[in-house]
Amino acid sequence: MAKARGQSAVDTPLPDTAPLTWKGDLAAKMVAGIRGYLTHETQTAAQAREGYWKRNLSSWPKYLRSVESNRKRLARIIGVVNKREPAQMRVIAPLGEPGFGDPFGDYDPTVIARGRGYIVREVRWDVLKGVEGEGLLLEPEGAAYADVIALPDCDWTPEMLAGITPGIPEAAQFARRLAESGCRVLIPTLINREDTYSGVAGAMTNQPHREFIYRAAYELGRHIIGYEVQKVLAAVDGLQSQGRPLGVVGYGEGALIAFYAAALDTRLQAVAIGGYFGPRESLWREPIYRNVWSLLREFGDAEIATLIAPRPLIVEACEVPDVTGPPSIRDGRAGAAPGALVTPTAMAVEKEVQRARALLAGLEPEAPIRLIKPGRAAPNHDAALGAFLEALGVGSGLATSHRAPQAVGPLPDAEARLKRQFDQLVEHTQYLMREAEYTRRDYWSKADATSVATWRRTTRRYRKLMWEEVIGPLPEPDRPLNPRARQVYETESFTGYEVVLDVFEDVFAYGILLVPKGIQPGEKRPVVVCQHGLEGRPQDVADPDLVEPYYHRFACRLAERGFITFAPQNPYIGGDEFRTLQRLANPLKLSLFSFIIRQHERILEWLRTLPCVDGERMAFYGLSYGGKTAMRVPAIVEGYCLSICSGDFNEWIWKNCSTRSAYSYMRTPEWEMFEFDLGNTFNYAEMSWLICPRPFMVERGHWDGVAPDEWVSYEYAKTRYRYDLLGIGDRTEIEYFNGPHEIHAVGTFEFLERHLRGGE
Repeated sequence: MAKARGQSAVDTPLPDTAPLTWKGDLAAKMVAGIRGYLTHETQTAAQAREGYWKRNLSSWPKYLRSVESNRKRLARIIGVVNKREPAQMRVIAPLGEPGFGDPFGDYDPTVIARGRGYIVREVRWDVLKGVEGEGLLLEPEGAAYADVIALPDCDWTPEMLAGITPGIPEAAQFARRLAESGCRVLIPTLINREDTYSGVAGAMTNQPHREFIYRAAYELGRHIIGYEVQKVLAAVDGLQSQGRPLGVVGYGEGALIAFYAAALDTRLQAVAIGGYFGPRESLWREPIYRNVWSLLREFGDAEIATLIAPRPLIVEACEVPDVTGPPSIRDGRAGAAPGALVTPTAMAVEKEVQRARALLAGLEPEAPIRLIKPGRAAPNHDAALGAFLEALGVGSGLATSHRAPQAVGPLPDAEARLKRQFDQLVEHTQYLMREAEYTRRDYWSKADATSVATWRRTTRRYRKLMWEEVIGPLPEPDRPLNPRARQVYETESFTGYEVVLDVFEDVFAYGILLVPKGIQPGEKRPVVVCQHGLEGRPQDVADPDLVEPYYHRFACRLAERGFITFAPQNPYIGGDEFRTLQRLANPLKLSLFSFIIRQHERILEWLRTLPCVDGERMAFYGLSYGGKTAMRVPAIVEGYCLSICSGDFNEWIWKNCSTRSAYSYMRTPEWEMFEFDLGNTFNYAEMSWLICPRPFMVERGHWDGVAPDEWVSYEYAKTRYRYDLLGIGDRTEIEYFNGPHEIHAVGTFEFLERHLRGGE
């Protein structure tokens, strides 16, 4: 039994440590400190962006060449990376007898509605493999002045935007206003925020359709934003051959898509957006389907606007769509990420417009970025539409509003169309998931497995890529370790200390050190870092009095065997409090593991200062989220000489992306799990290859609900293959046992004994 639990001072001082006097919940303090760091970095991100831009302001042609790399990076982070299918727009006509006839003229089965001077047809066009765009085409009966892609907010149907069906005010029906003014107008369907079809293996969620697609797409280097931008650009492929002026206009989510599409494609000659533009420092509060990896490091809305210049950009400062969160939790539907939309003040929008103009200062003629502030906050697009038509060079200007178009035949089934569009994008993510193994094979083609030496040398670049492009590196710690400690346990076998180490201002590492008794002067012992899982604490693994059904006090048991152990507090604790850290981090090209890695580096640095520690024999052993840590931290931090992943190793990309498996994170509340483009770069086998040639082990209970045995075995076979072909098959193994999600501590303890003390 522990004899000194809870003492407030160090009874047996550790060398060169100050007393630890902090009170309260240190885990909560850790999460709050990381949040403070990320909040500061978010607020100051714009000041550091110029390092990513090399604008040549001497002329517009030179300017456009100088920002081409920024344009490509924007395309990359929103997932606009696939080659599109050849442009082909098709008019859809119903089969069978005509509907209720066309009172305005001869019956044409392709016409579903007529307005004053234009007709409306249903159309589809090819975008990507298995993905089409769908919507309405409003065509003037005479010659068209311009082609316009009109993007509604995602909760509006094309029929609403055209005024054919009710649902939005007449003032917001900008598609028909443009058609009345002589433009040919295409209205694409966007994926909405309802949750009707969001579910996996019969388990439905309350995730908005946009979030459901976002989750799998993000893991595979794609994005719901990128998919819908591709639909717009595919429409541009088909429309631009007509030779007319071509522009894009949007509101709400449609404005976001219009804005990004125009930034990527210079064929769009004018842009008008409402209900989107403004400061983006609160991106982490918005719905998760707007989360974009590394966005704020390089781009705010002002910077994206500079990719549209010198083409005209009209910004309407009006209310954003009313989104207070995901659909409600009900009838077993849950798991959606929080997120809401808040209308920025007109002053904030104007400030962002001015920032865009300042970034282009000196170029002649001045970039036409025009701000329109309506007399009321609600969208009222007439002024913006008039400016847009002027920018397109349409001489007639905005026409007086006429009667809304009238249906003359069966209207499209909007719900069936939405489901088709949703299913196509979901299936595209599943296609990418199936192809990801082959994509990773190509990605890893430069790794040379001729020998252990060539493997070490040629995998350095992959370690660097994982650190820089998947996890996101923080700068080196900017302060001394400043170790503080207090004794908290004493048993017949070991003494336990709580230890805190500094990393950055308000960011620290914390854990429990167990030091076996009987260490002789000059003797150096191996260390095992014992990592808890989701919502865990160091006490779960290191408290000698705690009876816990999963960890089984494995840090204590290893200390009783004579190993020094350290049980770190990792910051995945506090529910959405810690998950919000991921939302803050991702737009800065950071993640939760950016902090965890720096914390573990500090822990190893400090452990090496202890006279009883052998700095060459420091191992890692983690369960669950600790097993997730066991795959990522030792892959990057080479100071760990060995790693054991318990209760987590499996086909991780299927685990994150599958829309058929009940094991998938597509149906759970762990919305922070998704790591941008991990599927095409580093599955768990590839992470183990970065640990190789150091010893690596997997511990797997047959009853563990994380994944089925066959997923674990399939992925581990690739690990074993790599070690065997390098002639070091004795350095890796997997232990299966009849048990649940827990530390089994049989084969793993033998593995630690063999590789940490085999020569003693």
